[in-house]
Amino acid sequence: MVTTIDELVERSRAGVHRPGPQEAYEAAAAGALLVDIRPAAQRAREGAIPDALVIERNVLEWRLDPTGSHRIPEATGHELQVIVVCSEGYASSLAAASLRELGLHRATDLDGGFVAWAAAGLPTKDGGEGLL
Repeated sequence: MVTTIDELVERSRAGVHRPGPQEAYEAAAAGALLVDIRPAAQRAREGAIPDALVIERNVLEWRLDPTGSHRIPEATGHELQVIVVCSEGYASSLAAASLRELGLHRATDLDGGFVAWAAAGLPTKDGGEGLL
């Protein structure tokens, strides 16, 4: 059976609430973890969200698995609310689905990605900063 990328993204979003920019902003203020998975070149070009953790996609699961030996200090447990951010909200849907498979059942992604965040007039900064 062959699956298209559109079908895979659709399946990753099935039954999952994807917050818009304002809701994600409010969730982060209340303690949710915003995680930017965009590559450095894309962040440098587009900008970044202040206080979002930058964890590039290729190490995301290792850094956020609460039981893993390569986890970051913020990966405190499976109840952690994680909102994954990419540029437009497609790669982040796939990444959030992967985190849910690790047991992070509150993992979701920002509907519309960083582009929607910036268009909503929410805080941004220069995106040329480091990774976790």
